[in-house]
Amino acid sequence: SKLQAIRGMNDILPADIAYWQHLETTARQLFAEYGYQEMRVPMVEHTALFKRSIGELTDIVEKEMYAFEDALNGEHLSLRPENTAGVCRAVIEHNLTYEGGRRLWYAGPMFRHERPQRGRYRQFHQVGAEAIGFAGPDVDAELILMCARLWESLELPNIELQLNSLGNSDERARHRADLIAHLERHQDALDADAKRRLHANPLRVLDSKHPDVQAVAQAAPKLIDYLGEDSRAHFDGLQRLLKSRGVKFEINPRLVRGLDYYNLTVFEWISTAGDSPLTVCGGGRYDGLIELLGGKPTPACGFGLGVERVLDLLAQEKFEVIESPDVYVVHAGEGASAYALQVGEALRDAGFDVIVHAGEGSFKSQMKRADAAVARYAVVIGEDEVRAGEVTLKHLRGPDGEPVRGAEQRRFAVAQLVEALYGELGFDDDTHDHDH
Repeated sequence: SKLQAIRGMNDILPADIAYWQHLETTARQLFAEYGYQEMRVPMVEHTALFKRSIGELTDIVEKEMYAFEDALNGEHLSLRPENTAGVCRAVIEHNLTYEGGRRLWYAGPMFRHERPQRGRYRQFHQVGAEAIGFAGPDVDAELILMCARLWESLELPNIELQLNSLGNSDERARHRADLIAHLERHQDALDADAKRRLHANPLRVLDSKHPDVQAVAQAAPKLIDYLGEDSRAHFDGLQRLLKSRGVKFEINPRLVRGLDYYNLTVFEWISTAGDSPLTVCGGGRYDGLIELLGGKPTPACGFGLGVERVLDLLAQEKFEVIESPDVYVVHAGEGASAYALQVGEALRDAGFDVIVHAGEGSFKSQMKRADAAVARYAVVIGEDEVRAGEVTLKHLRGPDGEPVRGAEQRRFAVAQLVEALYGELGFDDDTHDHDH
């Protein structure tokens, strides 16, 4: 029997990869504009890292983590279900905040064992940013503004911002006592998960998707009403900063996020483009996490966006990414193959993206392949070109990718070909950089 990919862990094929690269390139450029540096952490960490950071009574730790015992040394390990814990572990281990705060970003796969559905897979991908060592609401605002600029760069409409504040530990403790009392009065309406969390982690009950539990949650005490002076000042300061930049938002007092390490600011970006609202990005402040993991008390804030969900939104907008070579080299006849390789290397040395046809095939069939590759130009080499030390250049497509009909064919020596392509593709002769 033939082997297939594991359910919920998908191949990313060449036809789709251009969209992934477009999102990743856009995000990478944006993070650089804000001074964020990339870092990469292992996909496998000690299970204790996630139990301590995410919370033992969260769905992720209880039901979704790929946790296992290493048969070689007995260590308890897990595939990462999220990346913030790993970044914080690395910050502590390498003392990255010794000289001050750090702005960091990451991209890569995460793993959760849940029922696969559109935009939610067992191996899914996130792009995220973490600002570690900064205490004020200005960094919260910076992260949110960075997200807003990303949606603008990707030309994604109908993404709305929701905000809430979870306050500090003392405020959550007072709210927790009143919330438990409220839930106890309505135990008959709670499902099994909500009853199990009632005393251990009542805040998570507010995040339940069960209709009866949601009705109870709507009438529950709101944590935002328990905020003290400092927490309220932080939240008000964030709102002022966002309003000063024209960022629209809605305060959602039921927004708690699914991880235990959050405090003060929490936020979600929600798409309203489909039939039902879809969270595409979420984050907030986690000032206690680094201390919880063994480091010094360090304020921090961050977010993670779901790559597959953002790509689904791009598909709904019929966004098109054309990944194509500048030149496809077509060749046939005696000596043409070696000459084609020589021409291809010369063009690559000059900075062009080039496909040299491999294998046999008539000129007609090779031109069909050049057309299928969406190449801008075909360089044609036959025996006449080989003898003359020249090539024939044929214009196939315009800058918009549309075919060019009846274009003139021209003969060039290789050096002349490079200069002609520089002019036609709009290269900078000094840098030889291009963007197609």
